[in-house]
Amino acid sequence: MGDGCAIADGGDSTYLPTREGWLSLAVLLDAHSRRVVGWAMAGHLRTQLALDALAMARRARRPGAGLVHHTDRGSHYTAAAYQEALAARGLVCSLRRAGDGLDNCACRLVHPA
Repeated sequence: MGDGCAIADGGDSTYLPTREGWLSLAVLLDAHSRRVVGWAMAGHLRTQLALDALAMARRARRPGAGLVHHTDRGSHYTAAAYQEALAARGLVCSLRRAGDGLDNCACRLVHPA
């Protein structure tokens, strides 16, 4: 793994109000260091936004196969294209339990909305 200590990533997305309307933000955290390793913003919350954050995280650290990648069950994270991107990088998908808002709380602390 890139930094030698990361065993898991956590991901989440949210909407941010701006003067020009709502902006979507997707964030990926290194669960060990709590460092933001990937993020992307756009005027939509579609799979491509999550893929862009994932690509930034990969460029930032180049994690090894087996890294656990934990997110909620948003359609952008469960989409076939996102799941294929995880598999292609050897990342292990971990999805939040249905109805458990605290299960992904490490990322929720970054943007609690």
